[in-house]
Amino acid sequence: MPKKLTLPLSDEDIKNLKAGESVLLSGTMLTGRDAAHKRLFELIEKGENLPVDIKGEIIYYVGPAPAKPGYAVGPAGPTSSYRMDKYAPALLDLGLKGMVGKGARNKEVIDAIVRNGCVYFAAIGGAAALIAKSIKKEEMLCYEDLGTEAVRRYTVEDFPCIVAIDSKGNNVYETEPKKYNTEA
Repeated sequence: MPKKLTLPLSDEDIKNLKAGESVLLSGTMLTGRDAAHKRLFELIEKGENLPVDIKGEIIYYVGPAPAKPGYAVGPAGPTSSYRMDKYAPALLDLGLKGMVGKGARNKEVIDAIVRNGCVYFAAIGGAAALIAKSIKKEEMLCYEDLGTEAVRRYTVEDFPCIVAIDSKGNNVYETEPKKYNTEA
């Protein structure tokens, strides 16, 4: 049975999450992909303020398709997270509490997750239409010129994902394959 959590997550919520747990997130989260992350990172490097407050937020790596009637967004599957690895540590150091994407993260990101007591969730690739059903509202925040890669705020209800890397650095991309390795 998945664990139900309300966003924003408290430090205690994050501390109690364990890699491999299934969760359903409800509340609000930010969105953004490569181009938006690059712009945010450039502002950080210049010492300038960001156009959106990331403190305590979760960001979903997504570029949604256009919405069909009756839906807030179109299919909204996760983007490969490695594309944000260059930028993620700086955002985590500024107060971002977590990320949602797909695929493994590099050592620098994992170190920043542990250092800041954060979490990385994996959403299921190929489930874009199902995920879109959990997104109830979309609000444009900044970088509208980037189209699907703009930063938005999603209001979600029972958004399905898995704790991929917990705040202690436990990582399903390392532990799970070992369970199924049949070579001696």
